[in-house]
Amino acid sequence: MAAALTLAVGCSVFGSLALPALVRAQPKALVVTQRHAAYLHYVTIQAAIDAARPGDWVLVDRGVYSGSVVIAKADLHLRGIDRNAVVIDGKHWPGTNGIEVRKTDNVYIDNLTVRNFDRGTIDGPAGNEIWWNGGDGSGRIGAHGWWGSYLTAYDTGLLGGYGLFVSNSVDGSWNHVYASGFADSGLYVGACRDCRATIEHATVENNALGYSGTNAGGHLVVADSTFRGNSVGIAPSSLAHDDLPSPQDGACNSGANRSPLPTFRSTHIRHCAIFRNNRVVDNNNLSTPANAETSAVPWGVGLLWPGLYGDLVANNTVRGNANFGILAFEAPDPFPPGKSTIYFQLSGNRFVGNRLSGNGTRPGGADIGLEGGAFGSRRSINNCFADNHFRTSIPAGIESAWGCQHATTPNGGRRLLPTILALIGESRARTATAQPAPRPQPTMPSPCRDVPRNDLCGVQVNKDRRGHLP
Repeated sequence: MAAALTLAVGCSVFGSLALPALVRAQPKALVVTQRHAAYLHYVTIQAAIDAARPGDWVLVDRGVYSGSVVIAKADLHLRGIDRNAVVIDGKHWPGTNGIEVRKTDNVYIDNLTVRNFDRGTIDGPAGNEIWWNGGDGSGRIGAHGWWGSYLTAYDTGLLGGYGLFVSNSVDGSWNHVYASGFADSGLYVGACRDCRATIEHATVENNALGYSGTNAGGHLVVADSTFRGNSVGIAPSSLAHDDLPSPQDGACNSGANRSPLPTFRSTHIRHCAIFRNNRVVDNNNLSTPANAETSAVPWGVGLLWPGLYGDLVANNTVRGNANFGILAFEAPDPFPPGKSTIYFQLSGNRFVGNRLSGNGTRPGGADIGLEGGAFGSRRSINNCFADNHFRTSIPAGIESAWGCQHATTPNGGRRLLPTILALIGESRARTATAQPAPRPQPTMPSPCRDVPRNDLCGVQVNKDRRGHLP
């Protein structure tokens, strides 16, 4: 009987064999390998996913696997046996995504690399290496539970969109992830009033934006990560017509907010969107790919805070960013202002305990820059700064007039507006070049842990002990 089941039909050793519909008490592990293995297995990831049931694991052996993967069933684990040696390769085919999780809950993806899935044009769709796609962008949350760890996403061309991408989804985390070479951002979370999300131990480099989170607020933590060599390091955003509902609102009650222009009457509020303990260094790369939106962003900035509300930025190391370490300003969208523009203010943000050095070395720059009061209601107020270590700020003495010891603080003034516009012009004039493939990244310790019994892990144990495959 076992020998009969190994007959290959299509991509699966199970083929279309009709098995009785049984209710399993325990999940199973479906093994994917390109080796000539005697045990039951699949030779493509998609075939294993199609055969899996909710709760199952798809465990992938070392190898390069071509083509897109779609996951449209809940409670599935996709795991590679080696982060650097399990590679899903898009080969720069235009208009493709790598792994797409479509409107489904509790999908875990761990310990593998996805590379070179491209857009058809720089401003076109697709080009996402791993995308937890929770919906249609209308503002409805379509999925809960997105989980990723020990993931590498990179593109060595000019048309990569996002590295790791979550939209219209809540309740999730990324841990020990890497992203490089993207025209949008390496890491992106969007369209969630109260995201309930955590990003930790990420390394993000050589992207237009390292991290971007459009209209992503509430309980959201980005911590203990490195953002280096991007055009901009960390850049959440409020946008009027993308990934609704707007704005980006980091206050703890953001889930109840229904206004794109919330009001914060004091500096003393509770913050639940927190950016802390990150290294944000040398983000001056004007050779990265960029699209129409990301090229219209001031470059050479560590932490860019445009039209954001209620965030806490704490205890970050911000160094060597040519124009500003921290640049916070109001952000009308679309800009230049027109009939459909929403005048996002900058309000309720708190910047404390950050260590800034060597930023603002270009003319007009500084460690810290604050603008507000030129557009809309002119209520870019109640932002505060305290206990930061820095040399220069615009306006000067920013921890005096805008110190967190005050219950209220004024607009930042219009002085920086010409500088911001000039940096946007310089960003648009970039010469984009392909970014390099990364070095190997730390792989998951004990990738067979928690996986249901399977033959690949049995082989892997033997290899670990004896140093070679049997």
